Order: sequence, then structure tokens, then C-alpha cells
Amino acid sequence: AMAGEGGAYRLRCSLVGHGQDVRGLTRGLFPPGGFVSVSRDRTARLRLHACLNRGFTEMHCMSGHSNFVSCVCIIPPSDLYPRGLIATGGNDHNICIFTVDNSAPLYTLKGHKNTVCSLSSGKFGTLLSGSWDTTAKVWLNDRCMMTLQGHTAAIWAVKILPEQGLMLTGSADKTIKLWKAGRCERTFTGHEDCVRGLAILSEMEFLSCANDASVRRWQISGECLQVYYGHTNYIYSISVFPHCKDFVTTGEDRSLRIWKQGGCAQTIRLPAQSIWCCCVLDNGDIVVGASDGIIRVFTASLERTASAEEIQAFENELSQASIDPKTGDLGDINANDLPGREHLKDPGTRDGQTRLIKDNGKVEAYQWSVSEGRWIKIGDVVGSSGATQQTSGKVLFEGKEYDYVFTIDVNESGPSYKLPYNITDDPWLTAYNFLQKNDLNPMFLDQVAKFIMDNTKGQTLLSTSAQYSDPFTGAGRYVPGSSSGSSTIPTADPFTGAGRYIPGSASNAVAPVGGVDPYTGMGAYQSAAAKVENIYFPKKDAVTFDKANPTQILGKLKELNGSASEEHKLTEDDLIILEKLLSATCNNSSETPTAQQLETLWRAVNWPEDIVFPALDILRLSVRHPTVNENFCSEKDHVQFIILLLKFLNPNGKQANQLLALRALCNCFVSQAGQNLMMEQRGEIMTQAIEVKSGTNKNIHIALATLTLNYAVCLHKVNNIEGKAQCLSVISTVMEVVQDLEAIFRLLVALGTLISDDTSAVQLAKSLGVDSQIKKYASVSEPAKVKECCRFVLNLL
Repeated sequence: AMAGEGGAYRLRCSLVGHGQDVRGLTRGLFPPGGFVSVSRDRTARLRLHACLNRGFTEMHCMSGHSNFVSCVCIIPPSDLYPRGLIATGGNDHNICIFTVDNSAPLYTLKGHKNTVCSLSSGKFGTLLSGSWDTTAKVWLNDRCMMTLQGHTAAIWAVKILPEQGLMLTGSADKTIKLWKAGRCERTFTGHEDCVRGLAILSEMEFLSCANDASVRRWQISGECLQVYYGHTNYIYSISVFPHCKDFVTTGEDRSLRIWKQGGCAQTIRLPAQSIWCCCVLDNGDIVVGASDGIIRVFTASLERTASAEEIQAFENELSQASIDPKTGDLGDINANDLPGREHLKDPGTRDGQTRLIKDNGKVEAYQWSVSEGRWIKIGDVVGSSGATQQTSGKVLFEGKEYDYVFTIDVNESGPSYKLPYNITDDPWLTAYNFLQKNDLNPMFLDQVAKFIMDNTKGQTLLSTSAQYSDPFTGAGRYVPGSSSGSSTIPTADPFTGAGRYIPGSASNAVAPVGGVDPYTGMGAYQSAAAKVENIYFPKKDAVTFDKANPTQILGKLKELNGSASEEHKLTEDDLIILEKLLSATCNNSSETPTAQQLETLWRAVNWPEDIVFPALDILRLSVRHPTVNENFCSEKDHVQFIILLLKFLNPNGKQANQLLALRALCNCFVSQAGQNLMMEQRGEIMTQAIEVKSGTNKNIHIALATLTLNYAVCLHKVNNIEGKAQCLSVISTVMEVVQDLEAIFRLLVALGTLISDDTSAVQLAKSLGVDSQIKKYASVSEPAKVKECCRFVLNLL
């Protein structure tokens, strides 16, 4: 019976086995009908549907984490692992990957700096993880491909969307972010507290749940379509029924709620305070995990419903639960005003409605069941006895979970301080860090440590080293450029006007197949008879910008020198020196550039930005010479050199300077010293270069594409997958805004070079959705090289 049949859900079975809170659940792929659970007891357990009865049997127990396990997901089958893999994330900052038939991990992914609390798998073996360290990471097989940075607090929920390259993250900073190819495309705001769960409805819609006790339905475009209220406390988990928009949620108000047609259709109370997680099986049954360590399965199918005895036992357990009025799950309670048992004679008005009565001085809570037409006792309401922590890990402080958060008053007149504490922490170290953080007198150390020990009743586990990460730093992080529209207004090279560098627009001359350099475009072949060979990639050498008109450059330099301020003015001798440098580097002469010439050039390229461009052009041409390349890119001077060029890549700067700085960076790749420097500074250079993509200058786009291509050439040689991931992300970003076909061609060659002979890079490109991005170029008629190169790339994908 599928959920759609509209029957009420009742208990199917209760499963014991975990020693502590069950924190994560996911339906299994193999064998079908089962599920995997993870717990604070540090294990993951795979359970199978048992054929003979309504229950499940445990297939095996997996362990590999040194601390609590907090989340789990299934990685879909691949050729290598036809039964799929199981991924678990834990408080030990690690992710363990298991096969379905082994209790030890196949491998462990390390890289997060705090608890990994959410996992989601995508196509082609990609895995997305979210952590309290405020980042999400994209993994492919056993490597981290990219880190998504932008949230300012713990990331509690992550999901990969069905459309390739799109990912969602939900955070304690109350926002949800949509990422495309590693860049944040959109931020969704609306929740008033920590976002705890995400669920995908379709390519265009998703759901989120949060500590503000609401569920929201969103459109990918950013619009919030609906808000659902019903829970009275934090909502921890949300899961969607297969093939429809109905869903289930669980939370800190002891309940599982089933939502149909936009409303809460059924509320099931459980005899545990925190209902941490839920998942829906293919047959519509609902599995929930709670703080009492028990997994319970509910079903709408009569043949799978538990026996009358089991249901009675469940109700008895529920009726004996004690409810703490402080949690607010039942509203404000004033025991003196409550009616007696006769109040239960009147039927309820809706499913899940609660009613409190007073009987012999005791307060009892009941819930109305529509399907059974009766009030079911859900527990006794007890006066809260001080600071007992009924459930481990429900207190939030700065967006992270702790077993306890104490309020410490150091002196009566001063402010009070919050002290978060986990039982796994060392009380002395926690006390020491607390005093340091709040600038308090170290004399209080014994007192605070003793306070912690007294109030946790000695509940300490083996001490693990406490690591504090600052959730607000994020220096040097990878922040790819945000995209904006672009149009193609052809802009001439600032010096040579018509003589600008426009590599091969194809002509119809039929040349011998494979003998054409597509960069110089000596006439692309279009011979129908010849089998087209891939002469495009993998490209082995860097592409440089060599066109020059030294007379014009020097003329412009002299003209601008006339208007330069006294401190920047070059002497006549200086100008002669630069003329010699130009002729030494442009005319293949045997002269070697001198130290004096380079020192003069360095002074000129430090001119103010409105007059510097002729000097930058001399730099662009001369850096191709091995002596100059060695001088600027070698160990001792390279920092200033890179800082200088990156300064010109400011998106608000002058376009001529942006163009020449990009061309100079491209030309650095001609010698080993330049290649080494470009590779060493790759992260900074790529992140800065991508900022100039949003202009409309096609020459800048071509230079940017060429820079990417030169990186691809180097990365193909050294096979550095993290570098390839960054390069692929840049290609995907730039592809979206560039319209000039020469720039597109160079990006296609870069893409082909990056993924040639590397299955991981192919998988990564697919998971970013690059194939769908480039398909349109397979039908470009002119220049033919675009179409041909595109088809070769698509063959690899």
C-alpha cells in the first residue's frame, strides 16, 4: 500500500540494537527494501526487510568512526561497486565509505575541521558533505574536488539537485544557498532559526525545515511558495514520499508528522524526546530514529501493521513517558486550571490534537486519533526538576549542538557567560578555554571545572582532543566569481587597432588533414572525404600572444611619458633602453636583455593605471624571452610580479590593463620558471582572473580562455585533480557569459585537454553538467573548428 492510499499510519515494528541516539537514516539500495541507520554509539547498521514477519533483520554492523556518527547516505551503483556504497559522517570530522558487505571502511575521507553532519550523493560518484566548520565539500571517489564557502555558521543540511552541477546547503546562519559548479548562485532567506533539513521535490522545487518549527517550500528561482506550521519545537528531519509532493517531518516535540496536500494529515507521538531522523521506504513505510536508541517503522498497509499486542505495548510505553512542560511542546501549562478525566468523553476535532487532564493531582497528556476515534495517552506531564538534560545533544550554542550549555555568573553585578560543554570534552580544558575566551581571571579555573563536573554528574567519556575552529574566518577561501550577462561588442586591441590578434576564422582551403594549427588558422580543412582527426587536444604547449607593433607601442609610451608626473617621468635614456629591450625580445635577435633594461621596465610598469598600458604591453612581449621570464618569475622577485599583475585584474579597472595583464600571464607559460610560478599561484590567479569575465570585451574573454587553456596544458602533464576541479569550475563559469566563438573554442580545447586520459576528471566534468553546457556548440557552422572540437569533447563525456 503506497502512501497515496490515504490510510492512517500505525506501528509496523520497533527495532533495538543501537546503544544510543539514532541520528541518521537512509533507505538502502541493496538489498532493496532495507535501510541504514547511524548512531551516537559510533556504529552504522544495515537492516533488511525480513520475508517472514513484519520486521527487519540486521545484515551487518559497520564501524570506523572514533566518535558519534551523525549522518548517512547511499552512493549509487557504479561499474566498480554494482551494489553501491554507504557513506557515513561523524563527530570525528571524517567520512567513512563502506561496501554493503564489509563492516570496516573501504576508505576514509579527511578534510573537514569539525563534525560532518550531512551527506548527499549525486551522479557519477560525487558526494557532497556539510560540516560544523561552515563549509561544504564536493568529493569524487576518495578526493576532495572543491570546497563551498560562504555560510557564516555550521552547515546542517546538504542536497545535490537532480540537475547537474546544482547543490543546496542549509545552515545555522538561517540561510539556504544554491551552488552551481562550485559558486554560490543564490541565497534563500526566510527561516528565523537554524536550517536543519532539506528535501528535493523536483528539479525546480525543494523543502526545508528548521529550528523555527516551520517547513518551507521553495522554488529554485528563489521564491518561497509555502510555509507549513504544526510542530511546536525544532524540526530535525524531512523526507519526501516517492513520486509525489507529500512528506514527513520529525522533531524535538516527540512527534512524527505526515503532511499531505499541504496540510498535516497525521501526528504520531513517540516515547522519546528527540526524534532525530526519518526516511521513507519505497513502499511508503516511514522509518524514524530517536534519542532512546530505538528505530520504529510505521506503515499504512494493514498486512504490515504490528500485532495488537505490539501496538498495546507501544501505547503503554508512550503513556508512561514523562513530558517536561519546559519544552513548550504542549503550550503553557497551568495545572490548576485543567479539567478532569470527564474531558476525554468529548471527541477531538482533528488528528494529533492534544488534551491535558488532571487526575488525582497528576497531569496527563492525550492525543486524538482520527483513524481509531479515541484519545491515546501520550505521557505524564512532570514538573521539571532543575537542569536535567533528558536528551543528549539538543542544546544549540552558536549554531552547534552541545550536551550542555551552562550559564555562568562570575560575579553578581557583571554579565553572565554561556559555557557549552560535551561529555566527551575534558572539563579542565573546557574551563581553561572558557576563561581565555571571555577574558576572565584564571583563578576561577578550579571552580569552573568543578562546576562542570558536578553538573554533568561525572558523565565524562574518554577525553578526545577538543578542537575549536573559528567559524568566521575563511581567509584565502575559494570564492568563484558571480556571473552576470554579457554581449559581444567587438573592441579593437588598444594599440594595433585593426591588426589585433584574431586567430583563425576558418577559410575554405582544403589543407592536409591534421596539418593545421587551429590557433594560427592557416585555413581550416573542410574535406568531406577525409576522416576528421582530433588535432585539437590534448594540447601540449602553451598558447601565447605574440602580435606586436613596436613602433606604435613606443610612440604611445613617449606620448604618455610627456604627461607623466615628475616622479614617474622616464628620461630619454630610459626610453632608448626600453626600445632596445623591445627589439631584443621581438625580433629574435641574439641580444640578451640586460639587468638595466629590466629595472627600467619595472619602473615603467609601476606607472599610474591610467597611463601604464604601453609599459604593460612591453612586459607582455618581453616576458616570452627566457632571460626576462627567469628574472620576473624566479624565486626572489615573483611575489611583487604576481601582485602587480593581479592588481590590474580588478573588475572596475581599465579594460586595456585587464587585457594586457591576462596576456602577460598567458605568456609567462613559455618557460619553466613562468610555469612553476603560475602553478604555484594558481588558486589566487584563477580566482582573480575570473572576476573580469562579466565585461563585454571579447578580447578579454579570449585572453581569459587562453589563460584557462594554458593551465589545462600544465595540469594535464602533472595530473593534479584538485587543480583540474578548479579549472573545470572556471571553464563552466566563463562558458556561461562568453559569446565570442574564438574564446569558446579555446575553452573547449582546455576542457578536452583537462579530461583527456583521466576518468576522474571526466566524471567531475559530468557532475558539473559541463556536457549540457557545451552541446549547442556542436552545431556551429563557422568556424568549423568549434563544432569539431566540441564533438570530440562530447565523445569523451
